[in-house]
Amino acid sequence: MAKAISIIMGSDSDLDTVNETVKVLQEFKAGFEIIVLSAHRTPKEVARYVESAQGRGVRVFIAAAGGAAALAGVVAAHTTLPVIGIPIETKSLKGLDSLLSTAQMPGGIPVASMAIGKAGAKNAALFALEILGINDNLIRRKLAAYKKNMRLKILKSKLKI
Repeated sequence: MAKAISIIMGSDSDLDTVNETVKVLQEFKAGFEIIVLSAHRTPKEVARYVESAQGRGVRVFIAAAGGAAALAGVVAAHTTLPVIGIPIETKSLKGLDSLLSTAQMPGGIPVASMAIGKAGAKNAALFALEILGINDNLIRRKLAAYKKNMRLKILKSKLKI
């Protein structure tokens, strides 16, 4: 599969969280690229990277950032492709700052915001796959099997009291 998903992290320290995204995409054998670019420290490079992505086959962006977390919004400002934001958990405000920065976008610059931290990172991958699955039967079948396996795991659970 082509590298249809682009993952952009604001810092290499975000990798611990973003590894959850990577694991899901690898499980689905989805093509992705991953890069570190900062909305604040490398704004010109972010713009160039995003604006050239569609020519490389990118169809969905996942942007992970903490604190001011402007990355997803900056990515969305430079593309018409879907952008999914992962708010990174922070020490000072436990990621609430990241969540608000990711979710509170001005009208006209949409960003899909996931939950704070690793659960959000996992869901970002699944949501990106759902977007791609609109036009890809194989991805839709894999997602259906994934959800069926989650259901069966719960149904097989036995409590030991």
